[in-house]
Amino acid sequence: MNATNRVLIDPELERIQNFSGKYPKQLWGLFFSEMWERFCFYGMRGVLTYFMVTHLVLENGAHMGAGQANLQYGATQAFVYAFTFIGGLFADKILGFRKSLFWGGIMMIVGSLILAFDPFPEHNFFLGISFTIVGTGFFKPNISTMVGSLYKSNDSRRDAGFSMFYSGINIGALLGGYGCIAIGKGQLFSSFVPEAYRWNLAFGLAAVAMTISLVTFIFTQKGLGTIGLSPFKAKTMIDQDGNTVETKASGKKWYEYAVYAGTLLVIPIIMTMVAKTEYTDWFMYIIGPATLVYLIYEMTKHTWSEVKKLVAALIFIFFSIIFWAFFEQSGGSLSIFAAQNLSDTVMGSVVLDPNGVNNAANSVFVIIFAPLVGLLWVALAKKKIEPNTVVKFGLGFIFLAGGFYTLYATRFFETVVGSGVASLDVFAMAYLVITFGELCLSPIGLSIMTKLSPIRMQGVMMGSWFLASAYGQYVAGILGAGLSEGSENDTLYEKLITYTDGYYQLAIYALIAGIVLIVISPLVRKLMQEVR
Repeated sequence: MNATNRVLIDPELERIQNFSGKYPKQLWGLFFSEMWERFCFYGMRGVLTYFMVTHLVLENGAHMGAGQANLQYGATQAFVYAFTFIGGLFADKILGFRKSLFWGGIMMIVGSLILAFDPFPEHNFFLGISFTIVGTGFFKPNISTMVGSLYKSNDSRRDAGFSMFYSGINIGALLGGYGCIAIGKGQLFSSFVPEAYRWNLAFGLAAVAMTISLVTFIFTQKGLGTIGLSPFKAKTMIDQDGNTVETKASGKKWYEYAVYAGTLLVIPIIMTMVAKTEYTDWFMYIIGPATLVYLIYEMTKHTWSEVKKLVAALIFIFFSIIFWAFFEQSGGSLSIFAAQNLSDTVMGSVVLDPNGVNNAANSVFVIIFAPLVGLLWVALAKKKIEPNTVVKFGLGFIFLAGGFYTLYATRFFETVVGSGVASLDVFAMAYLVITFGELCLSPIGLSIMTKLSPIRMQGVMMGSWFLASAYGQYVAGILGAGLSEGSENDTLYEKLITYTDGYYQLAIYALIAGIVLIVISPLVRKLMQEVR
């Protein structure tokens, strides 16, 4: 048999994937590395809109209006997730997942340090944000892909593993999401942090967390075997006859250096495009269709069976855009809603910063319920009554609709009738319902991308999943801007009515999307074939 036609097996990968118990031991290293990266990411994400409205100094000496801040938030987050596609592409073709992750982490540290030094001038702010955008693009999709590589394609424990991974990273999101905004606003550590340096410390903590993330990965990556190594690196494989085969290294080392240099050269371009949201519009008009054309081209290199699975993956990706457009109001319109229209007490006496609750409530509920939901899927699978992935997606939208209806209901729970200040308890309850929607969709989505994608396209498809999030973030910014601009000069009560009317509309649209997904589930299941 010709050597090129041999079926080659990676013995290291086989050893890792043949683990016993519910979770592979390598999951925990990736778990902690991602946890601290999410501290950095969510810490910065949680302060963006509030910081731009209250503290960012524009070139004209003013602060941003609420509507513009929502658009700016949507543009920033859109670029973050759009670059995950590019990061996944370079990881697949040149760097490998490990080098891509490490380079992204370095970029995020640099961005956080720029903001920690002096975040207030417009130039510094957008320069730091641009480093963080590109860094997240290299880091985020590749660590998720490595989690998927710990499992064989038909391993029923995969969803539970992703749910546990999703729970763990939310510890970082909780700490960063609450801590950074609370420190910046003076709600936390105000007794020993001078007022003039609160925001510097808030951004500086993100750099510290990202450094811990990279150190964690450096010391735990040895257990990953060949997972995440550069495609240029030679590997020792075994063929079906038990013979050892040394694969040849492909590509040239200068390709890697070109990626690093190109990353730095693109920073000024990203900075300009993020600062001026009209450029973001053009970017989003181009990157989506271009990505779709590229994916169709890649499909021509695969079998019809693989193509059908990729079509199913694209259906999941399309619906995820709608989901994130609604869900990501949390960083935009809900951030301003929390600052203006919510009380600062829960359960009658516990004082909490409402922006901190907006940033952290979802993470608290994910930490509590993600492991339980993951184990529920495993238990239902053993009894052969687990809902298929499409139905899980549909349920995610139905929970999302319930959460936004609860946000609408905050108008009926004012602390004082007519004050426009609503109950923080009801607001937190809305996040509880929304979290169940997220747990039905997001960790399952990460898992299904790795299941439906051929090996050589896993990084690109994971990047496409996050690119869908980019479009969701982009649309979220537009929706949030409409809500904020419409109420900018209103009284608090009028703002409460305007915002909650908008959330009611989002609840209706989410419900419709969920019903549609459940109705078309048999068709999508046929495209998925043996994948569940």
